[in-house]
Amino acid sequence: MVSRVIPVDPFDLVIFGGTGDLARRKILPGLFRRFCAGQMPDTARVIGAARSEMSSDDYRAFVADAIREFGGGTSCENGTLEAFQKRLEYVTVDAKGDDGWAEMVTLMDGRDVVRAYYFSVAPSLFGDLASRLHKWELTNDQTRIVVEKPFGRDLASAKALNASLAEHFDEGQIYRIDHYLGKETVQNLMAVRFGNMLFEPLWNSQYVDHIQITVAETVGVGGRGDYYDRSGAMRDMVQNHLMQLLCLIAMEPPSKFDPDAVRDEKLKVIRALDPVAPHHVVRGQYDASPDGPSYREAVEDPRSRTESYVAMKVGISNWRWAGTPFYLRTGKRLVARSSEITVVFKELNHSIFGEKQDHRNTLSIRLQPNEGITLNVTIKEPGPGGMRLVDVPLDMTFADALGEEAEDPPDAYERLIMDVIRGNQTLFMRGDEVEAAWAWTDPIIAGWETRGDVPKPYDSGSAGPGDAVQMLARDTRVWREVKP
Repeated sequence: MVSRVIPVDPFDLVIFGGTGDLARRKILPGLFRRFCAGQMPDTARVIGAARSEMSSDDYRAFVADAIREFGGGTSCENGTLEAFQKRLEYVTVDAKGDDGWAEMVTLMDGRDVVRAYYFSVAPSLFGDLASRLHKWELTNDQTRIVVEKPFGRDLASAKALNASLAEHFDEGQIYRIDHYLGKETVQNLMAVRFGNMLFEPLWNSQYVDHIQITVAETVGVGGRGDYYDRSGAMRDMVQNHLMQLLCLIAMEPPSKFDPDAVRDEKLKVIRALDPVAPHHVVRGQYDASPDGPSYREAVEDPRSRTESYVAMKVGISNWRWAGTPFYLRTGKRLVARSSEITVVFKELNHSIFGEKQDHRNTLSIRLQPNEGITLNVTIKEPGPGGMRLVDVPLDMTFADALGEEAEDPPDAYERLIMDVIRGNQTLFMRGDEVEAAWAWTDPIIAGWETRGDVPKPYDSGSAGPGDAVQMLARDTRVWREVKP
């Protein structure tokens, strides 16, 4: 199977924060891979912009080093890296002042191409950059801006951020990026749901017992201690990543695969979320281990009450999902790196095979590291001795099923940046969607602060606090094993 490379229009992509960690690790290597795939037009350019003083030649060397370290592979060896470097420019700019903006105007003047501005900077600079792009007349009808999370830290700041961007750009020009939505399997989730008669009739509370969404990490906070301790797992992961996965799993079929039609249905899910009771949330902090310090040691605050782990039971009050719980969990320093959505179907009302046995169909969608889908079905155990039933997986690992093309799928950033150039907002969050998510999240966080809740300690390399196990045990359910 040969993947199709969909051409895009000529563009100038300006990366504000073009020397930062995200640009080095993800954005620039992703653009290079798109260049190697033949998706970048001959006249397309990538322009780095930051406060660092360097020439365009210096930046080309910087980018080459980043690609060799984070994403070049064998493509670096056949001349493509040198060809990609010719597409690169650099401008030293001050986001809060006027330095460098005249040079940016000179560089981009007279080019009738898509202009995409990637704000790979702190949210506090979004308004400054937006206003200066307009002040220096660097926008046109084909201008798009890309903003990275966090989209605020609560409802008030999210509204303020949206308002500052709306002063200069229409909603159709703003692309709020969540890299989880660019993952191949996340998009396959919509294909599985809405492209198969097998699943869609069963996708409701009549047939589904519960749904689990797990995003587990083996790493700690690392060098992000200062940022993370001000955010925590709830703000950093649940409000955005897990919320988006929940929406895709739970939403009604849109009328068509159209950006606003999809996002309208996601918004309906968020607005239907029930308030979460305190006993339906478990927070945790990882302890020290031979492999690394504890959470409190990593953030240098022995009294920190910020969570590195969250598990919760969530209900959706609508016709499709009333009575079906959604269990969400995410945490750092867990036993394995794994992102998985599991739909657990109800047991049969009656078994013809004698005594009642616990056999359930489960559909597991693995987002990382080994992307694929597994459907557990019940069959007869081989051999004589009666009708003994056993559950076996029907495994579709994409790398096995789809051949070579699936072994090296486009990175999420590759896909999403090309969607920006195409003007396709389907996989990007809308402003009202972000605000609705914060409106649901804020009362949960406020409750923790009011009550003075302290996160439960858990062992590094474990599956999280024991209280999370007990939360499901009260419902006579168990978590899926966290495994790579």
